[in-house]
Amino acid sequence: MARVGGRNAWLAVPIGLICAAIVAVLVWLAVPMAPILGQWGGAMLREASAAEPEPAEGPSPTELAAEEGDFDCRALYPDSLWAVMAWQAGALLSQTTASPASEATALTDALQPVVRVTCDWRWHEGRTVVSTLSQVGEDAVIIAEASLESEGFTCTSVDAGVYCTRTSGDVLETQTVRDGWWLSSVESAWHPEAYGSRLSAFVWGEEEPVE
Repeated sequence: MARVGGRNAWLAVPIGLICAAIVAVLVWLAVPMAPILGQWGGAMLREASAAEPEPAEGPSPTELAAEEGDFDCRALYPDSLWAVMAWQAGALLSQTTASPASEATALTDALQPVVRVTCDWRWHEGRTVVSTLSQVGEDAVIIAEASLESEGFTCTSVDAGVYCTRTSGDVLETQTVRDGWWLSSVESAWHPEAYGSRLSAFVWGEEEPVE
């Protein structure tokens, strides 16, 4: 094999070993930073996904749910909030037509909701977020406001509807009843930023979350 002019094997080998050693040292020094970089990257993703709630493009979830046929959890969530939920490590989503998970069982009995979809998110360590969209009667707003306030919820009127919240220990409930629909959300041990208000705004095609 012809040798490249000007190359000295006695110098090339030690220099190559020195370069390899330098690279190994740099990698060794970078290893402790890996968790920090991972946390930083996760924070960046969470901040990006926690952008202003976007209004539904085209028909709102309530309009889609009013149509015959299947209505799934993906249609219930804006992209940003769906990313927050799905990107959590170990996320498990169960889609059913189970009754609202609210502890206000008297309201469920009174409204007799026709459930279109229940999205039950679960993670390790007992963290759960359950949201249910149901059809209810025309008098549901009056019944819901009276019933929820009697059980310690704080309610706010929103466009011919009512938006109610209650915190009990590590459980946060958000209940919105409006236009013949009931959106019930129950968060346990984990509370995504403004989850209830962002979901409610999207479901009714609003640009701003309920304050």
